[in-house]
Formats: sequence, structure tokens, C-alpha cells
Amino acid sequence: MNLIEKATITHYHRHRLSEYAEGTVRALGWRGLESQVRRFEVLADLGDFSGASILDVGCGTGDLKGFLDQKYPDMTYIGIDQMPEFIALAQKNYGDATRTEFYQRDFSRIDFPSVDFVLASGALGYRCADPDFFTDMIEKMFNAAKQALAFNMLDASCFPAHPLLCGHDPDQILRFCKRLSSKVECVRGYLHDDFTVYIYVS
Repeated sequence: MNLIEKATITHYHRHRLSEYAEGTVRALGWRGLESQVRRFEVLADLGDFSGASILDVGCGTGDLKGFLDQKYPDMTYIGIDQMPEFIALAQKNYGDATRTEFYQRDFSRIDFPSVDFVLASGALGYRCADPDFFTDMIEKMFNAAKQALAFNMLDASCFPAHPLLCGHDPDQILRFCKRLSSKVECVRGYLHDDFTVYIYVS
């Protein structure tokens, strides 16, 4: 992802922050709370996170941390996002929690820590001119996971043309993921324009 593409994403989210109340899901770019929660529910079905370490790629304001805490208060959580405003809010809301860390980083350019599970909600939804960006990111996230990776994407067959966001062909993504592991699952139907992929470490 080049500098112009990253700057466009930053501008988009800063515009949303100025348009909607700080800390709301619309400020993050989601249509509403219900769609965000449905994505979280599907990601949480990846496995048993009790006592596990979790890396949240593109963590936003840490909402997934708050969601998972309800069931897995003993997890270790690391959140990464490139938006300083989002990380500041995440630190404000969850920074005092035990076994919790937030970092303002460009996740496409850093080395990920090795963790039990890697989760990414919305992080792979932005347009990028580099055709290998998405598969490179999937492989990078998978290589950081000791147990499994789960990520969601917009479904190109349902998602309308958008200047910033882009959909993907689920079958094409699955074909790539099956090169990484023999155990891959795809979840569809929880939202009309979204799908989630689980990749388990064999």
C-alpha cells in the first residue's frame, strides 16, 4: 500500500471522526453497531481464547478487546492500528486493563509478534493498487499465529463500487488460503456483503 493510499485512509477516518461522535462505530467507518458486533461474533467463533494471546490487526478503538473481555477476561491482547486518534481512544478505554497493549503502527510494515490467534476485522477492506497486498497480508498474519487466523473481507459480488473500500472474490481468497494450510473454513451469510475466513495452523 503506497503513501497516497495510506493518506487517503487517514483522511477518510479523520473526516468520520469530525462527522460522528468520538468512539462511535460510525466514526470508525462501520454502518452501525449491529454489523460490527456480527463480525466480532463470527471472529470469536474461531476457537477458545481462554488464556490465549491475541493480536488484533487494525484494532481501531479497541472495540474487539471490549467484546472479547466479556467471555475471555484472562486473554492477553495486543492491538495495532495506524490511526493515532484511534489508539488514543483505545488507550483511554482499555489501556489500564491487565495483559493489554496498544500500538500505533503501520501494520503492513512491521514484524508481528508470535501469538496464539490473529484477528482482523475490516483491516483488509481498503483499496490498494498492489494486487499482492491482500494475499501478502494474509500470509503475514497467518505466519504470526501459533493456532489460527481469522479475518473478514467484503464480498465483491454484493458490495457496490466504492472510492475507498473494495470487495474480494471469496473463492479466489480461499484458493490462496488453502496454499497456507489444509484446514481452512469460510463463513458467509451473517451479513449480506461480508465473509470471514478461518485458517488453522496444521
